[in-house]
Amino acid sequence: MTTQGDDGRQQDTGKGTVHFIGAGPGAADLITVRGRDLLAHCPVCLYPGSLTPTDLLAHCPDGARTIDTAQLTLDEIIAELVAASEQGHDVARLCSGDPAVYSAVAEQMRRLDAAGVPYAVTPGVPAFSAAAATLGRELTVPTVGQSLVITRAQARSTSMPDGENLTTFAASGATLALHLAIGRIEQVVDELLPHYGADCPVAVVANASQPTERVVRGTLGEIARLVREADITRAATIFVGKVLAAESFPDSFLYSAGRERGTQPRSL
Repeated sequence: MTTQGDDGRQQDTGKGTVHFIGAGPGAADLITVRGRDLLAHCPVCLYPGSLTPTDLLAHCPDGARTIDTAQLTLDEIIAELVAASEQGHDVARLCSGDPAVYSAVAEQMRRLDAAGVPYAVTPGVPAFSAAAATLGRELTVPTVGQSLVITRAQARSTSMPDGENLTTFAASGATLALHLAIGRIEQVVDELLPHYGADCPVAVVANASQPTERVVRGTLGEIARLVREADITRAATIFVGKVLAAESFPDSFLYSAGRERGTQPRSL
């Protein structure tokens, strides 16, 4: 395996590369082409068992070593990655959704840096994007909402940094996409009601893109009851904002007839 040295020349390290690959929101065919091809190339694959469809693992090469990380600690995961790399094997490290959001890859990268193990990142389709597709909604609508805040509710997991809370984000009136918050839906409603109002549109998408996908739509004032009645308790994205019901809005300037466009013909 090769890496680029300080002089810009390619150097043979003898180590395999760890590929952090966004596996997408759940549907096996929502992995990127690059991610699929890397899976087919790597003789070792670590994956989050409860979040990875078995159809996705079918892209692994024959005889590949596949490791479910659901019950492993961070130290155990890193040990597997380092051992495979030291043996010269490229490794596919599947992450649900996209590695850039709530994937816990930062601490894995930090440890791989310390171990001198090369790695690369391949993006994937995030859950909020798949959920928006299910709703058939654009999340940035002209004059209605041009900002999207992706966040979560405070729970027993890692604490939120100072200043990052629902009240602060809600004060902007931006569209919210809440992950890891469905179990605290009542708390979410209580914090958002003063800013968005009881009639603000809300949509909840559970298991986006999967056969078990479910959608609950309502208003902020009733969504907690509707979610409990639907018995949705995990793997859900909560959207809050006027864009979810926007109808009377101006066309985007992007395709406006009044926008100046180049007169030179495009080359074929």
